[in-house]
Amino acid sequence: MPNLVLKAGSRPPWVGLAAAVWVQIAAGNSYNFPLYSPALKSVLGFNQQQLTMLGVANDIGENVGLLPGIACNKFPPWAVLSVGVLTCFLGYGVLWLAVSQTVVGLPYWLLWLALVVATNSNAWFGTAVLVTNMRNFPLCRGTVSGILKGYIGLSAAVYTVVYSMVLKESASKLLLVLTIGIPILCLLMMYFIRPCTAASGEDSSVHVHFVFTQAASVLLAVYLLLITILSHVISLSETISYILIAVMVVILMSPLAIPVKMTLFPNRPKNRIPPNDSSDNLILREGESTPTDPLLTPTSSAANLGSFHESGYVSDVEILLAVGEGAVKKKRRPKRGEDFKLREAFIKADFWLLWAIYFLGVGSGVTFLNNLSQVGVAFGLSDTTILLAIFSFFNFVGRLGSGVVSEHFVRSRIIPRTVWMTLAQILMVVVFVLFALAVNGILYAATALLGICFGVLYAVMVPTASELFGLKHFGLIYNFIMLGNPIGALLFSGVLAGYVYDAEAAKQGSSTCLGPDCFKVTFLVLAGICGLSSILSIILTVRVRPVYQMLYSGGSFRLPQTSSH
Repeated sequence: MPNLVLKAGSRPPWVGLAAAVWVQIAAGNSYNFPLYSPALKSVLGFNQQQLTMLGVANDIGENVGLLPGIACNKFPPWAVLSVGVLTCFLGYGVLWLAVSQTVVGLPYWLLWLALVVATNSNAWFGTAVLVTNMRNFPLCRGTVSGILKGYIGLSAAVYTVVYSMVLKESASKLLLVLTIGIPILCLLMMYFIRPCTAASGEDSSVHVHFVFTQAASVLLAVYLLLITILSHVISLSETISYILIAVMVVILMSPLAIPVKMTLFPNRPKNRIPPNDSSDNLILREGESTPTDPLLTPTSSAANLGSFHESGYVSDVEILLAVGEGAVKKKRRPKRGEDFKLREAFIKADFWLLWAIYFLGVGSGVTFLNNLSQVGVAFGLSDTTILLAIFSFFNFVGRLGSGVVSEHFVRSRIIPRTVWMTLAQILMVVVFVLFALAVNGILYAATALLGICFGVLYAVMVPTASELFGLKHFGLIYNFIMLGNPIGALLFSGVLAGYVYDAEAAKQGSSTCLGPDCFKVTFLVLAGICGLSSILSIILTVRVRPVYQMLYSGGSFRLPQTSSH
């Protein structure tokens, strides 16, 4: 009997991945909050708790992505990106009007709402590029997640360099760039972010291309760190500054070398995975074997016949059963590793364990990030931009590194990705305790370690969620889990850190708190929270180990072949 195969197109996914790099840099605009938050405090006369609540608005906007999650299954990526462009322009436009004092007397609630709208652009940008590229590279989820989450982690360093070397540390100019520059950049990139035909895991060039992209991101990270330190050690002329920025732009464009190389030196891969955006483009081919994949192909024939467009391949047995049953869908709850709807995921303990781990771990990390400038000042720093650059660099290391490492060990040793989340949170417990004890010389090293752990939690959650609950409704499930971030920020940063800081500042008779006591209680509480999260992560790891053994049995994952009938 002939096999049913989706007609494969010829458009490679690498142009979209290269464009996604730029969109991810744009989607990191929420990491700029420590750069312009001092201006909000001084120009508008806010206290620390008011400023911290603005930080919570920053996190709420960034992570409330249910609407983008729904939209990515109903509209093309360019439409999702267009909403992000609009929210970015409107939200940051209001903040620029306030900080530049173009409009005086804007109410606090309006600025809070504007910040939510502004950073909500991240959810639209990030969802569009992440979901599209995860579907374009379904067999390399950890690697793709690490790369894209790595670049969004690097965005803080990119903005810091531009802020200090080009904008001369002007908060109003930075907000103007966010208002106009980001929308223009995303409008230019949105044409290239679209579903493509991806090469299969057996195409050796895929691995080489990923290594090149990872190497380019590492080069960019090191370069950003070096020029940030250089700009603070010596005074650079305006010409030198612009040359350094131009080099940064060239490095950012380097992933485009892959599609250029593929155009000039085309290589016909052995196998192609069909495009994920075709549901009606089916053809029959005689005498071909049909690849099946537990990560891509549903296990129930009739129940999942309607998912041809998602999996791309179906077996002859499934077709025969479906025909015999009249292709009537049976109501059966999906098993872990298959495609879940959000309401189906809600009744799974693994879903809520993953949500709680993300809420506790990332909520703790974002509390430190939101208060980074104040932590630096409390520990005696007069300029905290280097501290932000260090956090950004090691955040990138955690994101990219965890993607590479988790992908290697899940294929070679079938070690669940959640193991790395557990290790990251145990390390966070140690770091927060060191912060609370105000150990001499710990500031830079502890900031770097927190950056790594924060990056690991962000990057590993993405492929884990897709492996447990499938890619079909991944955008919505992923964004629901992301809600743990702003809830954690509200409780740990807005309520806890802001209150403790203002109380200590009041004891000192100043609006600026100095000394280790400013955040001591906060750090001890965060250490306890990460300890609880570590325990939950161990439980989840034990529970999902059989799932990973099913998905990755046989070592390095490949598409197995079935004989034709």
